[in-house]
Amino acid sequence: MQSVDIIIPVYNEEDTIENIIDVVDNVDFCGLKKNLIIVDDCSTDSTRSILKKYEDKFKIIYKDKNGGKGSAVSIGFKNATSDIVVIQDADLEYDPNDYAKLINLIIQDDADAVYGSRFKGAPFKNFMFLSYVANRFLTSLTNILYGTKLTDMETCYKAIKREFIQGIDIKSKKFDIEPEITAKLVKKGAKIKELPIGYNARNYASGKKITYKDGIMAIFALIKYKFTD
Repeated sequence: MQSVDIIIPVYNEEDTIENIIDVVDNVDFCGLKKNLIIVDDCSTDSTRSILKKYEDKFKIIYKDKNGGKGSAVSIGFKNATSDIVVIQDADLEYDPNDYAKLINLIIQDDADAVYGSRFKGAPFKNFMFLSYVANRFLTSLTNILYGTKLTDMETCYKAIKREFIQGIDIKSKKFDIEPEITAKLVKKGAKIKELPIGYNARNYASGKKITYKDGIMAIFALIKYKFTD
């Protein structure tokens, strides 16, 4: 293992984007070379102008039309070239320092994909009740449909061997990308493990974008990709 690609989907994150880039840039990813792939999903605030100053250092892709997190991550996957690929949201709910332990399991060849679980003995802050219930329900449904033993399917923090995302055609445009990734990893025979991570949830006033509609879409995605590719 020589390098890791960190895919950062971005949409209207002018308040946090500089912070998250600087933190990720300074975190040790198990000594691996880091390549940041930042995909701006046609932001309408000052995010794009902020990203301009990072163009000489990182790969930054500007979409012409807003399509949702799934579409941005899909573009990131297609531009990935490293041995390991990870996903990092542009807000500050997750701590990039947690990625090292996820990646280490892959380096040791103990897993093909490692999920950072917000519910596996790790403390989390400010989790909205309905969001908590929805996350637990979707994970339980995943386990029933796919025979997995996950505690947090919807987590953003996923470290994956690139060979397991190669050839995957990501069709989800929004937050239903999480169940689609999981469904397709399971179908490709990936060994998925979990490790606890910290989590500091933000609310809608702070810029959280996921809604109950995304939960419904996730249910349909889990059922759909159980029976189709």
